[in-house]
Amino acid sequence: MLKRVVIKLSGEAIGSQESKTGYNDKVVDAIVKQIIEVKQVGTQVALIIGGGNLWRGIYARPDMNRVKADQMGMLATVMNAIYLTEAFKRQGQNAKVVTPIPFGTMTSVYEKDTALEWMSQGIVLVNAAGLGHPYFSTDTVTALRAAELEADCILYAKNISGVYDSDPRKNPNARKFKALSYSAEISRDLKVADLSAMHLAREAKIPSYVFGLNEPNSITLACAYPKTENLNGTYISVDIEEDYYD
Repeated sequence: MLKRVVIKLSGEAIGSQESKTGYNDKVVDAIVKQIIEVKQVGTQVALIIGGGNLWRGIYARPDMNRVKADQMGMLATVMNAIYLTEAFKRQGQNAKVVTPIPFGTMTSVYEKDTALEWMSQGIVLVNAAGLGHPYFSTDTVTALRAAELEADCILYAKNISGVYDSDPRKNPNARKFKALSYSAEISRDLKVADLSAMHLAREAKIPSYVFGLNEPNSITLACAYPKTENLNGTYISVDIEEDYYD
């Protein structure tokens, strides 16, 4: 099992337009259950949550100021993080929301040594508000937190089962990679995450694993890497010399 991971969850992954609250509680509870399971066997977990189920800056009015749109996105991630921590607590797991800037008594300001201490105590960290500045995505803070916390791997939970050489929703002949290097991902612009995140992860030499969140026990299996043959996602690392397909 991986000892320490940073897991990126999109807001869309936990959201639902059909729900009165805007959240898919079936998905949320399943995510929480899996994270508790991996924690019980020793994996420390930090989550990065997006806000796309509540607000996406790209859908803002064309004349809206980009800084203000991004600030709204940060607030959306804080709402999602609070919702997630309550879901953890309902299942008996302690979790804390950490943000790069103060939000009164609602969150704790992120600080590396404190974060590591909490994780060693079995507390799940839910990171929100990105980097606290506009123009930086939650992908960027995912790679940054992984580097700061010396994570073994970055886990990207997606709505598709890995990294493809083209969009599988548009190209039925798209092929999925089993493994590839960061250099290949960046040069081919495969859009696993934004370029700053990929460069950060490559510089820190932290591998990434991209997988489909909707697959059964996907988070549990991802945290078991590499001691399982049931992984269907894509592994990205600086150590891979030759890319290969699934």
